[in-house]
Amino acid sequence: MEFRFGQPWLLLLLLILPTLWVWQQLATPAAVRYAPARIFEHGLKLRRSIVPLAQKLLIYTAAICLLLGLAKPQSGVVSSEVRASGIDIMILLDVSRSMLAEDYSIGGDRASRIEVVKQVTEKFIQNRPNDRIGIIAFAGRPFLVSPLTLDHNWLLANLGRLQIGLTEDGTAIGSALVSAANRLRDLKAKSRVIILLTDGDNNAGKVPPFTAAEAAAGIGIRIYTIGAGTNGLVPFPETDRFGNKFYTEEYMPFQEDTCRTIAKIGHGEFFRAIDTRSMQEIFASIDRLEKTEISVQKIENYDDLFPWFVGVGLSLIGITTVLGETVWRRIP
Repeated sequence: MEFRFGQPWLLLLLLILPTLWVWQQLATPAAVRYAPARIFEHGLKLRRSIVPLAQKLLIYTAAICLLLGLAKPQSGVVSSEVRASGIDIMILLDVSRSMLAEDYSIGGDRASRIEVVKQVTEKFIQNRPNDRIGIIAFAGRPFLVSPLTLDHNWLLANLGRLQIGLTEDGTAIGSALVSAANRLRDLKAKSRVIILLTDGDNNAGKVPPFTAAEAAAGIGIRIYTIGAGTNGLVPFPETDRFGNKFYTEEYMPFQEDTCRTIAKIGHGEFFRAIDTRSMQEIFASIDRLEKTEISVQKIENYDDLFPWFVGVGLSLIGITTVLGETVWRRIP
């Protein structure tokens, strides 16, 4: 709820009132003194001091109300309606066991691939408040983390709960692409985008990744692919029977050909994220590539309060007049 004046410059007229008050205080009114009966002297003095003060108070209050009314006081609501940008984005995140490899870092400390991916994805979502975004995680099969939504708080909450081991291990890239394309298929968005992030080659699922990419591209969906992790020996966390954490060196080769071809089929781009910084730069690049104008409509709904202020002012003048002709009437 907001309050404003339609003609605020008329508020300058309020400066007349203190000037008038000072002038009245300096003026010496002509008066003829009568000697009242001594018994009424105290009561008359009290009455003579209170009545003029009350009259002035009512008159000045009425004048303030009338001048405020002339300035057109208004009360109402101003809101901005932001329409969605028209870009729908499905993010596909690999949550296979290999994403536990700790060849990334956060703040100088060793971090797993999935930790960095979640952190960078969260920032990407926060930077695009007017896009509908959904998330599909996949390992041996895809599963829906969040459908397309503008409720990014709910989306980020679901992203935060994402972890390794929610489904059987593997890397079903083709199945994940089909699942994302089905979520985007019937939508009338200006732009539909799939962001695929994986650290391995397709080794699970029944749908070949190139076939899935062609199907998605055939209905106008653009595909960006991100290859995560270093290529070769990487530190991998293990836990002994006493719950102690230790590391082994595991060989995890990354085959770029699949991701590169998927991006080419999907008229997008392929990116390689070998460390945390490059991962951040990649999401920033995609953020810049997928931009469109946002429609913002400002809605104003104000009610005029002029009748209330003028009504109060006139009522006070009426009350002052009636009292002046009755109980406040002075008889010499």
